[in-house]
Amino acid sequence: MPQTAKPEKEGEIWAVGGGKGGTGKTFITSSLGTYLAQKGRRVILVDMDIGGANLHSFFGLDRPARSLTSFFETGATLSDLVVQTEIETMSLITGDIHSLSTESIRFSQKLKLFRQIMKLHAQNVIIDLGAGSHANTLDTFLIADKMIVVLAPEIIAIENMYHFIKNALFRRVKNILKDYGFKEIVQHVWDRREESGVKNIKDLIDHLKDGFPYIGTILDDELRNFQIYLILNMVRSNQDIQIGASIKSVLMKYLGVPIQYVGYVGYHDAVWRSVRERKPFMMNYLTTGCAKEIETLVENIVQARDIAVPGGLT
Repeated sequence: MPQTAKPEKEGEIWAVGGGKGGTGKTFITSSLGTYLAQKGRRVILVDMDIGGANLHSFFGLDRPARSLTSFFETGATLSDLVVQTEIETMSLITGDIHSLSTESIRFSQKLKLFRQIMKLHAQNVIIDLGAGSHANTLDTFLIADKMIVVLAPEIIAIENMYHFIKNALFRRVKNILKDYGFKEIVQHVWDRREESGVKNIKDLIDHLKDGFPYIGTILDDELRNFQIYLILNMVRSNQDIQIGASIKSVLMKYLGVPIQYVGYVGYHDAVWRSVRERKPFMMNYLTTGCAKEIETLVENIVQARDIAVPGGLT
């Protein structure tokens, strides 16, 4: 199956990534899923944080006996691995993989995994990705209809997020052109980017469009739906909130792709209390400002719109 191809699927796929651990991706994933399920949508969460899977704990569940290990090692289907949560319309596939690392997943296994993810019986499948920018992580991110990036307002997280999106976009461009037989061209230009004055991915794409009009037509068509949804987590000040808008501007300048700054989540004690208590945050702390912020950003993701950056935290 070509990397850019998306076979018919049951519902919409969201992937939550960012490149760096510790930014709250799993909390955001659990909260997105809970909110959508409470609205009556059938939701399946998939924990792809290989080696650090803990999404189940956000719902007070013990580690299931069967996980993605069973998919990779015994041939179990993803449907066999679905575990019900206390929310009627939401279930979970956990990612506890003992004997595999992201790097050891074979190409054929990856394609089988993607096909089954797309066939899961849900209106929303939300994938919690692990840290890093390994090819398998990027490919999982790239199958999503909504590519969501979570970061904290600190320099290392921002740098890792930029490299993650840059690597994802570069991989998408290479896979697109590979499907059309032009893989060597993009790699040739990138390897000699200093000679061509190519400083970033946007420059690369513009150079390919200028030098090869037929490639430009392909990229315009295939990248039409490449859009990033940006969530800023653990913000503490008005200045932190504004960082999201600044990051959006920088990303659009150097990557040249649409970026939606869909919202932020403030640093609230209720968050770590819910994690410690192993209770779904969006069920037990609905009256908090944090819950309202999550409601706003989910609706913004659904509508593909930016948040109206306010003057202060809720």
